[in-house]
Amino acid sequence: MNASLLRIVFIVLILVGLLLEQSVFVVNETEQAVITRLGKPVGDAVVNAGLGFKLPLLDRAHYFEKRVMKWDGNPNQIPTRDKKYIWVDTTARWRIKDPLLFLQRMGTVQTAMGRLDGIIDSVVRDHVSNNDLVELVRSEGWEEAKDHLREAGIHDPQIMEAVLNSESSDVSDRLRKGREKITREMVADASNLLPEFGIDLLDIRVKRINYVDSVQQKVFDRMISERKRIAAQYRSEGEGERAAILGQMERETARINSEAFRKSQEIRGKADAEATRIYAEAFGKNPEFYTFYRTLDLYRNFDNHKSAFVLTTEADIFKYLKNSTGKSEK
Repeated sequence: MNASLLRIVFIVLILVGLLLEQSVFVVNETEQAVITRLGKPVGDAVVNAGLGFKLPLLDRAHYFEKRVMKWDGNPNQIPTRDKKYIWVDTTARWRIKDPLLFLQRMGTVQTAMGRLDGIIDSVVRDHVSNNDLVELVRSEGWEEAKDHLREAGIHDPQIMEAVLNSESSDVSDRLRKGREKITREMVADASNLLPEFGIDLLDIRVKRINYVDSVQQKVFDRMISERKRIAAQYRSEGEGERAAILGQMERETARINSEAFRKSQEIRGKADAEATRIYAEAFGKNPEFYTFYRTLDLYRNFDNHKSAFVLTTEADIFKYLKNSTGKSEK
């Protein structure tokens, strides 16, 4: 009898435990819950963490994420307003704002992701098609980008045009949005379609923009050509500066050489004049000795194998040879 009683008590305790388990639910800090009874919502959603109670076997707790969740779209090929075909890869952040409405309209997160695919993709396609490519790749407006370049120390208009303007100049005049403003417009348009599902869209971001393969190489070639044009322009300006510097250097060198030659000629002329004066003063004291010295110098240095001279013995050049005894003539 005691064994049967213990068995009954044990079964009762198990049933009580099961009932208690079915009547209690726990919501943690990152979750929110909705209680349904026979498939229909009962009361308000439970958004605060803690312990809750429900009817066993009849009520069911549906848990939903309270934190911000990520949506990643599939890259799409979209034409821009200026007829550029590009791949656009976007991502978004969203959260469940009204779990009761979300349960009624969506049911599960997977269903919500499918609905976000259609809504966000269509909004992104519309805004990409309504804007130029240069507006989609700029993170700000055109004037703001120029101000930031000036703050960074870039003041050369040619460099700024090379950095900012890969298209024609008339395109730069109508750049007023930039990617930040376009993405905010995407969020505003998509948010208008999501409150009825209990979803709050927080942000949409463009992860990557790229040309399609058919035009990518052409774009690269154009970019290379543009950079080569800028490099050739700077190279030409450098050659001009080099020529100007070399010309100035040559003029300065010619002036210095001319001045040095003039001074050397003046010094040489003064030296020759002084030497002539000294020679004249020295040889003027004894003209006969000067004549004798010059004649001996002619005898010593005369060397002309290509010419022949016919002279008589009466020539003045032989007078010292005829008078070799050393006696002077009267």
